[in-house]
Amino acid sequence: MSEPGVAVVIEDDEDVRNLVGAILKEAGFVVHSAATGREGVEVVRHHQAVAVTLDVGLPDMDGHEVLRRIRQFSDAYVVMLTARRDEPDTLTAFLTGADDYVKKPFLPRELRARVTAMMRRPRVSAGLSLPEDAGDNGLVRSNGRHDAVIEHNGLSLNYKSRAVALDGSPLTLTRSEFDLLLDLLRNPEEVRTRADLVRAARGDYYDDDAYISEADERAVETHIGNLRRKLREDSQSPRFLQTIRGVGYRLAPKRPD
Repeated sequence: MSEPGVAVVIEDDEDVRNLVGAILKEAGFVVHSAATGREGVEVVRHHQAVAVTLDVGLPDMDGHEVLRRIRQFSDAYVVMLTARRDEPDTLTAFLTGADDYVKKPFLPRELRARVTAMMRRPRVSAGLSLPEDAGDNGLVRSNGRHDAVIEHNGLSLNYKSRAVALDGSPLTLTRSEFDLLLDLLRNPEEVRTRADLVRAARGDYYDDDAYISEADERAVETHIGNLRRKLREDSQSPRFLQTIRGVGYRLAPKRPD
């Protein structure tokens, strides 16, 4: 099995920095660290990190600003670490582009499990080239083996290349947005609860019996809101995502061509 690559720990507390570094080394990463936000951005850039743990409360700048700067040049997986308990802080992390959010103090096994689960899920590609043999049912056969492309009301999603197009134009989604959209497209007749969608967005880390918090569910609501903006949804007549009040979401009915 190949090594996962380079991870960067951005943390001003030396004890926490050493602990997180040890966890990531045990997971197979080559680890570099930084004690400030500005240094962390440059370390991520220089070493082309594939994973980053980022403390929210850094001495020189807010962790969310560090993440914004990293997102200008990197699609590395980012886990935010913080002692803050405010829900808006969690939502800000996901809106800024974090892949996960862990509150301190944390269990080493939990952090490693979350990082491992993230690394199993490939990043989203921006473009989509559709095969010419698309069928009327909205699915396209890929190499005669598996249905790879799902089409719905002008939206095309290729789950192998993790690419999306809207009315023929490439659409850029975050990993979580893509996974939520894929889950809804794969279950067109079902109402997906917020807990269902948390599991879809978080992958293997959450099994059916895992505890899902209100913060997890609100993070899903934030991702759905971002999806709707990118899909240019009409709130009065949704083309893709319908809200089922008090329950969750479902895919809007297929429209006539």
